[in-house]
Amino acid sequence: MALSIYNSYTKKKEEFIPITPGYAGMYVCGPTVSGESHLGHARPYITFDVLYRYLTYKGYKVRYVRNITDAGHFEEEGREAEDKVGKKAKLEKLEPMELVQKYTNLFHWAMKQFNCIEPSIEPTATGHIVEQQEMIKKIIEEGYAYEVNGSVYFDVEKYASKYDYGKLSGRILDDLLETTRQLEGQDEKRNKADFALWKAATPEHIMQWQSPWGMGFPGWHIECSAMATKYLGPYFDIHGGGMDLQFPHHESEIAQSTICNHEAPVKYWMHNNMITINGRKMGKSYNNFITLTEMFSGRNDLLSKGFSPMTIRFFILQSHYRSTLDFSNEALLASEKAFLRLWDAYRIIQSLKTEENSISVDEELDNQVNNLMDEFEIFMDDDLATPKVIANMFEIVPVINSIKDKQIASGSLKAETISRLQLMFRLYLEDILGLQDPFKADNKKFSELMDLVIELRSRAKSDKDYVTSDKIREHLNKIGIVVKDEKDGTASWTI
Repeated sequence: MALSIYNSYTKKKEEFIPITPGYAGMYVCGPTVSGESHLGHARPYITFDVLYRYLTYKGYKVRYVRNITDAGHFEEEGREAEDKVGKKAKLEKLEPMELVQKYTNLFHWAMKQFNCIEPSIEPTATGHIVEQQEMIKKIIEEGYAYEVNGSVYFDVEKYASKYDYGKLSGRILDDLLETTRQLEGQDEKRNKADFALWKAATPEHIMQWQSPWGMGFPGWHIECSAMATKYLGPYFDIHGGGMDLQFPHHESEIAQSTICNHEAPVKYWMHNNMITINGRKMGKSYNNFITLTEMFSGRNDLLSKGFSPMTIRFFILQSHYRSTLDFSNEALLASEKAFLRLWDAYRIIQSLKTEENSISVDEELDNQVNNLMDEFEIFMDDDLATPKVIANMFEIVPVINSIKDKQIASGSLKAETISRLQLMFRLYLEDILGLQDPFKADNKKFSELMDLVIELRSRAKSDKDYVTSDKIREHLNKIGIVVKDEKDGTASWTI
């Protein structure tokens, strides 16, 4: 079976045929590390982690490139060349790269919580200033960029006269010329729709570099063009990201790369839809976001409790990546309940015996279960339809529970069907959907909590605060946790 994916550029599903047989190159726009990621940011990285996993399962050798935007310069409506990193560094009284490292570490930590596989290459914008400058030089040489007062702008109108500008996002240049807001430095441009490849920096601008055009910093869009070209070549298989990046970011990437490399850069564009709250996009600019640490801890007024990373991952995968996903505390509670029910059935499957026995096989039930499993790959091949895979798993759950409750015998299914159930649930739940045992996660949290309690009790004993030490031990005994003091002064616990 062949994988088909929805190409945002052609607006239709297409069979995935890699440029180089057996290999797949994928670039995904990474985070801007000027602050902590929120729930809306989690969706693309979980989405494309599943794609990475599935391409690998299909036998492709994947090079997955996901960048880190650590320069933090943007040019979009309302925010002309805003230096997000520099601005946040001043607020937190940190050096810019100190701030960048802080939030890069936090992002990596969050991705590990979600069980996202690390990308093959994770380049940074600040580590590729030379490549960005070289690309800008080529675009100037081709006649599609111009320099004004130390800044360099891409000539969108000239590009649109020859190429299909706006096809990805559905934007029409005439409308852009009429609706673009008046921004800082707009009078330097030949046309309102032109975007910055390089911006001249004022002396107080924190992050700036030497260039052929003077001290300055790269525009937002050029970084991804430069890094994608360097690590995946001028024409690669898949470019992914949130649909909010279609314009201006990805539209600008197409224009820059096409002129510089003399060919369109990407064969398949893929975009996940937004997470909304009460129908409105979740985002920092709307002040309606929930950070990932708030999601895990429950420290947000919109949450009744903290939710595990696996519950959040499951919540995201229950909706198709191209559909809008509306957040609510109630929806997360329902996902948590459903995920625990599904995983409990998975644990039952793994405990089933596969030997044949004397009980006759229910051929109709056996065929039904196999047909549901047959559809797993069919659904995934149809543009990563994870909700349908999960729905089929839930169709099988009552059969599994009936075996557990002895309403039907395991012999009602063929031994090979039970073996296949064990294999397919492990393959799809763990390897492809990237989910992990929530019960195991709870045990780990409990162990870490107990380690802390034992450490606090040891400190109390060291400080000769025997009242507190004894109180902790007595309370633990009441709830069935036995603390044993060793001769060397350490303590252990058992349930």
